[in-house]
Amino acid sequence: MNQAGVYHRPESEFAYLYKQQQVHLRIRTAKNDVELVRVHVVDPYLFNQPAAIRVLEMQRIAQGVCHDYWQVSLTMPHQRLMYFFELMKDQVAYFYGEKGFFSFDNFANPSDYFRLPYLHEIDRFDAPKWVKETIWYQIFPERFANGDPTISPKGSLAWEDSPVLSSNQFYGGDLRGLIQHLDDLSALGINGIYLCPIFESPSNHKYDTINYYEIDSHFGTKEVFAELVQAAHQRGIRIMLDAVFNHIGIRSPQWQDVLLHGTESRYYNWFHIQHWPMDEVFNVDNPAYHTFAFVEKMPKLNTANPEVADYLIDIAKYWIETFDIDGWRLDVANEIDHAFWKRFRREVLAVKSDVFILGEIWHNSQSWLNGDELDSVMNYAYTDYIKEYFIDQTLSTAAFVERLADYEMLYRRQTVEVMFNLLDSHDTQRVMTAANGNVAAVQSAFAFLFLMTGSPCIYYGTEIGMEGAHDPDCRRVMLWDKVAQKGELYQWFVALIQLRKQYQPTITYQVSRIEWDNTRLVVSFDDVDEENHQLIAIWNRTDNRAIEVPNIEQILLHHQVGQGNNVLPQGCLIYLARKD
Repeated sequence: MNQAGVYHRPESEFAYLYKQQQVHLRIRTAKNDVELVRVHVVDPYLFNQPAAIRVLEMQRIAQGVCHDYWQVSLTMPHQRLMYFFELMKDQVAYFYGEKGFFSFDNFANPSDYFRLPYLHEIDRFDAPKWVKETIWYQIFPERFANGDPTISPKGSLAWEDSPVLSSNQFYGGDLRGLIQHLDDLSALGINGIYLCPIFESPSNHKYDTINYYEIDSHFGTKEVFAELVQAAHQRGIRIMLDAVFNHIGIRSPQWQDVLLHGTESRYYNWFHIQHWPMDEVFNVDNPAYHTFAFVEKMPKLNTANPEVADYLIDIAKYWIETFDIDGWRLDVANEIDHAFWKRFRREVLAVKSDVFILGEIWHNSQSWLNGDELDSVMNYAYTDYIKEYFIDQTLSTAAFVERLADYEMLYRRQTVEVMFNLLDSHDTQRVMTAANGNVAAVQSAFAFLFLMTGSPCIYYGTEIGMEGAHDPDCRRVMLWDKVAQKGELYQWFVALIQLRKQYQPTITYQVSRIEWDNTRLVVSFDDVDEENHQLIAIWNRTDNRAIEVPNIEQILLHHQVGQGNNVLPQGCLIYLARKD
């Protein structure tokens, strides 16, 4: 056996409290190396009672590029546990515990066991239940709808379908326009809105904040925002705002005070200033102050400074207390210190216990997802694989499934259940453009996304096939005439959203079964209704062959499907079937 491939770590994603008294234990082994895994478990204070020791068989729940992952779920009535693993290969048993591999002859020393001394309910990560039921819709406010032309920026351009070539263009989108289109969003079926920043700022994107306590005047007023939140809540739609706490705008009063008073400014230590006086021209090679991504207009805030932390956390609490928002999306969350996020979580949840805390992190996010900082992250690292497979078509099916498995195994199950899964956003090219207009490829990708555990998101206009290259072109104006047409793609998205809502508990809580060969990819779930149907989705991955699908009881959703329920190349069929 490849002993170097074996790995386990207590009180991590390999051993954690999933629900009250319910523990998940996992172990990783080399791929296709181990035939069977058992775990021997006992209460530490019943160690000398052989009858108290349980031996449980583990299930292989995932297979990655180089490793297999095994898991067992067990109850722990007294909240404590000690355990070791038994791995079988070629009828030989290997025993693995805290000190590594050891000899076992019907007795193991206490020091050979892994231990969970006491798992406290207060330490268990538990994200808001409503997030698991949410289908998000991301809106870039300046480009969504112009409901009040009297407050539009001077020189706003015509609201028309054309590429956006400059980051300095304005079109006049505002909060009133969003209110006017809430019924359209309800008709689409979404039940959560993620709004890009709406606070006072000179730019169209608002990521260079002047005043976090004011709505930008070109978007509306606090009264209009309160109306928006109330109207959304009446329709069962949650509202999540975008907090830019990593940096602030150069027009902010704090930064302006630094420029005026230098080292004597009360705000001098609010920033990461490297030398004074500053250079007349911002020097990227030796910047006078730290910024976001060397952007001169976005000086980085020193969140380790208690005054800065107080200021930002008070802002977060203010918008929850005053307007009853439901979540915060935290810009550049990975560049802010962990101590700040720990305090942020404690204080925000003390105001509203089910606020959703979402971070913008584009890579492995284990350090932020241990239950004491963020609830979730924008899951780009995971969903990039979906785009590489369905859109770019650069991954084989085996590589696709294996990489998804490796990434999902980085996190506790309850974390995966609320991951923010998206295929495009204001920071990426639009998925339809990435697919070169291949509608079937986009539908296949979204069908897969909506059948994966997590909370899916649609970027405004994707439901009508809007295109756009990378920033700023991905921020074109919403095409409401196309929404009114309710075309074929729009209707398909409506059906996809309804399917997700209907089978959300299954998709969230049941681990899907993924199978494949050189012609197809199949995702299935068992016992999805009272009649114990299977929910099955099949994607045709051939270039020129149709795939016949037998034993269909009810078709739920499809695209690129011909006569006789033959799935055509790049097609997908989602249906219910009877168990064999």
